[in-house]
Amino acid sequence: MAIDPHKALGAPIAGGEGRWSRDQVILYHLGIGAGIPPTDPRELSYTYENDKNFRVIPSFGVVPVFGSLTGIASTPGLAGEFNFALLLHGEQDLEIRKPIPVEAKVKSSGKVAGVYDKGKAALVILEMETKDEGGSTLFVNRFSLFLRGAGGFGGDPGPKAGPEAPPRPPDFEVESKTLPQQALLYRLSGDKNPLHADPQFAKLAGFDRPILHGLCSYGVVCKAVVDAALGGATERVARYRVRFAGVVFPGESIVTSIWQEGSELRISAKTKERNSPVITHAAMTLRD
Repeated sequence: MAIDPHKALGAPIAGGEGRWSRDQVILYHLGIGAGIPPTDPRELSYTYENDKNFRVIPSFGVVPVFGSLTGIASTPGLAGEFNFALLLHGEQDLEIRKPIPVEAKVKSSGKVAGVYDKGKAALVILEMETKDEGGSTLFVNRFSLFLRGAGGFGGDPGPKAGPEAPPRPPDFEVESKTLPQQALLYRLSGDKNPLHADPQFAKLAGFDRPILHGLCSYGVVCKAVVDAALGGATERVARYRVRFAGVVFPGESIVTSIWQEGSELRISAKTKERNSPVITHAAMTLRD
C-alpha cells in the first residue's frame, strides 16, 4: 500500500446538509454524562428543553460532521491504500466561530488539509467547515487520523503536539463518573462502531470489553472544563483541541485537570481507577 499525498492533499470531503433539534442536543448531552443530579439547575440547562437557560456544550460540534469521516475511504490518493481497520483517531481540534444554536439547519463541506509521514503510519487531517442557513461559519472541525501501515512515503512528519500541562498543581480538578451503559447511550448520536457495543468485536480489537468512544471522552472532558472553570458559560469557548492518549471503559471515572494560562485553559485527563492517560496536550481557547 502506498498513499499519494500529492493527490490526497486538498481533495474534497463530502459533507452535505444536516439539522438538529433540542432533542438531539439533549441526547448528546446525556451521552457525555449530563443530568447528574437530575434536579440541578445547571444540569437541567443541558437536559430540559423548556429550561430558559438551555444551551449547547461546545463539543457537540463534532456530531453533525462525524459521518463525513467515511469519505476518506474514497478520497483520491488514499482510496484502497490503507486498511480502515487500522485507522486511529489521534487528535481532535474544534474551532467555534459562533455559539452553537440549540436548533439549526446547516451545510458542511471539507477537504484533506494535511498528509504527513510518520514512518510506520500516515497522518491525515480532515478539515470540515459547517455553516448556518445564512452562510456564516458556525464551527470548523479538524480530525487527525493515523493510518497505521500507510507511512514511509517520504515527507513532512507533521506539526508538533499541542500544548503540555504546566508543571504545577491544577487550578481545578473534576471527577466525572461514566455509566456502565455510557457507550450504548453515546452511540445514538451517530457513532455506531461495534467496538463500543459488541463484546466479541472488542476482543478482536484487543480489548476485554467494549470501550468508550474517544469523542465521548472528548465531550465528558469539555463539560467538566466548562462547568468547573467557566461556570457553565458555553459561549466563551472559541477552540477546543486534544490528543487522545488512551481508552476508557464504561463505568470508569475520568479525572480532568485544568490549568488557567491567560486566555487559554490547559487540560489533561486520566482514568481514576487505572491512573491511565485519556487526553493530553489539550487546551481550550477562550473568548472574552
